[in-house]
Amino acid sequence: MSSDSFAFDLPGFAVEVLAQIDSTNSELMRRARAGRLEPVLLVAEQQTAGRGRLGRQWFSEQALTFSIGMPLSPQDWSGLSLAVGLCVAQSLHPELQLKWPNDVWWQGRKLAGILIETATWGVSRTTRYVVVGVGINIQQPVATGLATPAAWLGELLAGVVPAQALQRIAAPLVQAMKAFEAHGFSPLQQRFNQRDALAGVAVTLSDGTVGTALGVDSVGALQVETTQGLKKISSAEVSVRTLPAPPYELL
Repeated sequence: MSSDSFAFDLPGFAVEVLAQIDSTNSELMRRARAGRLEPVLLVAEQQTAGRGRLGRQWFSEQALTFSIGMPLSPQDWSGLSLAVGLCVAQSLHPELQLKWPNDVWWQGRKLAGILIETATWGVSRTTRYVVVGVGINIQQPVATGLATPAAWLGELLAGVVPAQALQRIAAPLVQAMKAFEAHGFSPLQQRFNQRDALAGVAVTLSDGTVGTALGVDSVGALQVETTQGLKKISSAEVSVRTLPAPPYELL
């Protein structure tokens, strides 16, 4: 697989496929700290120490796992994980929904997750090397003990293989990251809220906040209506108490 397989509109963009690696995110962060800041798509056929958000383990069996690394310098970093999740959902299937801040869901089950890390260099801190890791269940995961059963792309796209899913996502994701750099999250707010799996759902946050989720604002903060009024959450873990299947509108 080479960069010629994708319509990347970014000079010097490289594609690497590794048979095995501990974590594609960890590898690109190691490279960034060593001064290697070129734009790259790194794909792993197997991850031995995949990582999710908050240090959780990511199981790579029956999954597509990859990371995109590139320098970015947006005016406001708020909402980047939401922009990435929206791009993944839009690229894969119209029925996919988004669980704030960085999960792709189908019918109340997690189908894909996103992990974003950054590294800075030099005197200026305005530009960072961003590593966006994406893990997508392609076939039914073999992991046991999950709090909620997982979803997989094969339920929506029969016979799909990892290479086909990557072909759908890679180039649009690079374009989405560049668009975020130029315009931020605000232009994506409505589209995110139309796929919001938490809209109107009672939620409990890691900070103890209890209320009803009301979508995200223009910078991607989760809006929760509580007994003390509207609260905007920019960094917290959401625990869903109930999850009905609300109707949603597509563009």
